[in-house]
Amino acid sequence: MSDQIKHECGIALIRLRKPLEYYQEKYGTWRYGLHKLHLLMEKQHNRGQDGAGFASVKLNVKPGTKYFDRIRSNHSTPIKDAFGQVSELYSKFNNDDLNNVDFARKNVPFAGELYLGHLRYGTFGNNDISYVHPVVRANNWKSKNLVLAGNFNLTNVDEIFNNLVEYGQHPKDYSDTVTILENIGHFLDIENQRIFDYHKATGKTNAEISNKIESEIDIAHVLRTSSKRWDGGYAIGGMVGHGDSFVVRDPWGIRPAFYYQDEEIVVIASERPVIQTVMNVDINDVKEIKPGHAIVIKQDGSLKEEEIREPKERKSCSFERIYFSRGSDASIYEERKKLGELLTERVLKAVDFDIDNTVFSYIPNTAETAFYGLVKGVENYLTAQKKKEILELGDALTPSKLDKILNAKPRVEKIAIKDAKLRTFITEDNSRDDLVGHVYDTTYGIVKNHIDNLVILDDSIVRGTTLKKSIIKILDRLNPKKIVIVSSAPQIRYPDCYGIDMAKLGDFIAFKAAIQLIKDNGQEQLIEKVYKDCIEEVRKPKEKIENKVKQIFDVFSAEQISQKISEMLKTEEIHAEVEVIYQSIEGLHEAVPNDTGDWYFTGNYPTCGGMKVVNRSFINYIEGINERAY
Repeated sequence: MSDQIKHECGIALIRLRKPLEYYQEKYGTWRYGLHKLHLLMEKQHNRGQDGAGFASVKLNVKPGTKYFDRIRSNHSTPIKDAFGQVSELYSKFNNDDLNNVDFARKNVPFAGELYLGHLRYGTFGNNDISYVHPVVRANNWKSKNLVLAGNFNLTNVDEIFNNLVEYGQHPKDYSDTVTILENIGHFLDIENQRIFDYHKATGKTNAEISNKIESEIDIAHVLRTSSKRWDGGYAIGGMVGHGDSFVVRDPWGIRPAFYYQDEEIVVIASERPVIQTVMNVDINDVKEIKPGHAIVIKQDGSLKEEEIREPKERKSCSFERIYFSRGSDASIYEERKKLGELLTERVLKAVDFDIDNTVFSYIPNTAETAFYGLVKGVENYLTAQKKKEILELGDALTPSKLDKILNAKPRVEKIAIKDAKLRTFITEDNSRDDLVGHVYDTTYGIVKNHIDNLVILDDSIVRGTTLKKSIIKILDRLNPKKIVIVSSAPQIRYPDCYGIDMAKLGDFIAFKAAIQLIKDNGQEQLIEKVYKDCIEEVRKPKEKIENKVKQIFDVFSAEQISQKISEMLKTEEIHAEVEVIYQSIEGLHEAVPNDTGDWYFTGNYPTCGGMKVVNRSFINYIEGINERAY
């Protein structure tokens, strides 16, 4: 994705199922769990670079002993900084004490059996340390202490916030993170009180009841009652102070979560290959948490997957497959290759099937796998052409002619290289635009002046800003005859409200192109109609709201919008012809059949809240309100 975009967060949960002495003896250190957490977070650093944090819980410690630790960082390299802080804490102990399990359990931070880590991309708002997960709801009762970390966005924070106020609470902040924390915490308190009241009536002491609560508390029930009104995508991990833990997933499976368990450990993370690598296990050993379910791990280490909300039609995020998740996942790798391969015919048509005079490349590095698929498609086309030419020559085939036919192959080159991150004090727009134009370096001497076509594959085109201000200008310096920009994803037309930083309609180049086409064709009344329709729509109960913004795109074909985007990206100083090709919706579903969440492409939101957001976003666009619509 050549446009900078922030997105999915990452979670990691570790539950050691043996005493710390076991790991000290088998692996030479009681820090086995902490080391695995570090690896899980490092392997998911692609999911968040604005902040990182983790917390641990020590089990079965005596009253007065600290059993909970947490570190968070919003440093420029937050994972390194957070674990560096732990190393600094450990440097204060001598090696004998540090390696003594009994001493460590009583005195050393993070000498626990339960860990929860998080990597944050701040999709909106503040990157202040207070916004970095895990977040904590503290209480003197261990079974009321709650720690949360999640990959989520809710569309109806206002509704849940108002419910908290109705309960009599005074939330300290208006954000989805605090709202979810207090929402779960409220029902956790109720569950504690229910068990307390029951055993108090039998004459048990408060100390006895405390132990009963810790063994009997029903975390699945707490999640069922607290999540009833949640509208959005989420994978949320939590720890309760006495040792219960969980990861809960939304009913549509929008946000991903996977787990692995054996007799020593339970591991949960946002991505499957991360667990495979860190634990060195087979793909079949890593399970997906089912949509609408939670993995609940009790204080004793037992694990159960429980239904929390009725699963809906699976709408797992297709952007995970196209871009966000690590491409080392076996199925994701093949899907990305297929996305590239399915573009072959349209790409060849764009260069008049002149493969000899076409250079193929990709930007950025995340597009590499899809690029392999495109090259495979071109190679398959060439193989068919070679076969045809050989058969047509028949007896006239000579060794030299055969060599010429067989030597035909795609010209694959590394054309653009992203330069080191540039920093500047410059604030003037013109000067800053000039700086943006140097984000990429290019390889000279490969493209034949005004003869060669340049085909550049990108995994998605969101705003088109980097293409217009940087990449196309840089490519044009090579003097190609034509520049073909290819997106392995379809046109991004609608805002996301489930965790990706794509919230404003006016940011999308596909939306801008559709609006411009409407104006070009003298149909401005359609814009006004959609505006009025959206106003009417957001007044309805959210269950009845429809996406009225689709009307903007219904009057034009995808090809017409792509053509307008091509015109918008070709500025006056660009000499080469410019054409933009997008993946089709049909191609997306063929390549990625099991993850059908495509609302940013089609406007088909899986939740009622999504429908409300898209209409509100259009209202904001027309009224010039530069803020997210939820």
